[in-house]
Amino acid sequence: MVRLTENKHYSEDKPIEELPNPPKVYLPLIQHLGKVCNPLVKIGDSVIFGQKIADIEANVYAPIHASISGKVIAIQNWPHPVLGRAKAIVIESDARVNQPGFSLKSRQEIDKLTAQSLREIILNAGIVGMGGASFPTHIKLNPPKPLETLIVNGAECEPYLTSDARLMVEKTVEISLGIELVARCLGIKNVYIGIEDNKPEAIKAFSKSSGIKVKVLKSDYPQGGEKQLIQNILGKEIPRGKLPFDIGVLVQNVATIYAVYEAAYKGKPLIERVVTVTGSCLSNPKNLLVPIGTPIRNLIEFCSPLKEMPAKIIIGGPMMGIAQYTQDVPIIKSSGGILLMNEKEAKVLDEDPCIRCAACVRGCPVGLMPCQINLASERELWNLTKEYGATDCIECGICNYVCPSNRRLLETIKRAKLESVK
Repeated sequence: MVRLTENKHYSEDKPIEELPNPPKVYLPLIQHLGKVCNPLVKIGDSVIFGQKIADIEANVYAPIHASISGKVIAIQNWPHPVLGRAKAIVIESDARVNQPGFSLKSRQEIDKLTAQSLREIILNAGIVGMGGASFPTHIKLNPPKPLETLIVNGAECEPYLTSDARLMVEKTVEISLGIELVARCLGIKNVYIGIEDNKPEAIKAFSKSSGIKVKVLKSDYPQGGEKQLIQNILGKEIPRGKLPFDIGVLVQNVATIYAVYEAAYKGKPLIERVVTVTGSCLSNPKNLLVPIGTPIRNLIEFCSPLKEMPAKIIIGGPMMGIAQYTQDVPIIKSSGGILLMNEKEAKVLDEDPCIRCAACVRGCPVGLMPCQINLASERELWNLTKEYGATDCIECGICNYVCPSNRRLLETIKRAKLESVK
C-alpha cells in the first residue's frame, strides 16, 4: 500500500451533470467479461431508448441495450477502450429526448421479489461490475456457497477519479436500497461499506443509513482492491488461488449497486453511467452522466476549453487506466473516468537495469516479487512466471510507481498473465 498524490480536487466538488445525447453512439458487443454478444438488430432498424439490441446464449455474458433512440446505421469494427478494436452497433440519434418506457415498481412489489427473480432482472438489465472488472453481476449474485458478509466498495482509491464519491453523496438513498436488495438476494445480514477518509461527505451520508456499517479506510492505494478491502475491513486474508466467496464474502462497487437499484425499482437497463472527466489540461473538469457508447471526444468537448493539448488520454485512472489512441473510442459499462495528461505528466522515463533494491517487493499489496516475474517474463520463462504467482497480480501498478530504475514491471507481468491462459 502506498500514499499517492490524489489530485481529486479537480472534480470532487463538481455535482453530476447530464451530458446531452450525442449524435451517434457506438455500442461494442463486448462490454463484459465473457462471450461476445450477437446483434438482435440490423442496419436500418429503428430502436428506442433502453431496447435490448444484443444478446447471446452463454454461461458468462451480459446483454447490450440502446442508450439513445434512433436508427441503426452500421454494425462494424470500431475502437474499443480495452480491446483496441471490436465490433459495435452504431446508432444515429433521432434527436428525441429519451422517453423511458420503464415500469416503476412499488415497495410492495419489490418486497415480493425472490432471489432468482432479482438475478433475472439484473441479467436482463445487462449489469456488470462497474469498478473496472466488468464481471456479470447476476453470476456474482449466485455464488456456489453461502456467504456471510457483503462489502460495498466505496473506496475509489485511484487518483483523479471522483465519480463514485459523487454518486454516494447524491444518490445515498438509492444506493442504500440497492444494498438492501443485494443483501436480501444473498441472504446476508452483515453489510459493510468501505469509504476512504478523503470522502467526508460520503462517510457522513452513509453514517445515517440503518443496517450498513460504515468502515472508514485510510486513503492509501490500492485500498479499493477486493483483497485489500476484505483484509482491512474484516481482517481476513484470501488464500492464493481463491476468491472472496471462498471465505464467505462478496464485494460490490457502489456504481454497480446503484445500477441494481435502477434495474429493480425502475426497470432500467444499464445504458448510462457517471464518468469523471478530469486532468490539468481541462478548464472545466466534471462528473458527467453519460449514455453508454458516447465517444470520449463528446465528453472532452463538453468540458472545454482545453488549457493545453493532452499528450496522453487515459480511460480510468493513472495507475490502472488504459491509454487511448483515438478520441473516437466510446464509453463502455466499466469506464469510470477520462484523464487528460500534459506532456510533462505523460513523459515516459528511460528504463535502467534492475538494482535489486526490492522496492517493488515491499510495495506489492499481494506479496509478489515483481522484479523476479519481470526477469522471467523477459526471457519468456512462462512456467517460472506462473511459479512466481504472476496470475495473482491485481495490476495495480505500484511496482512501476516505486521502481527507481523505471522498469516496465507491470507490462511484463501482464504479458506473463496472458501467456498463462494460452
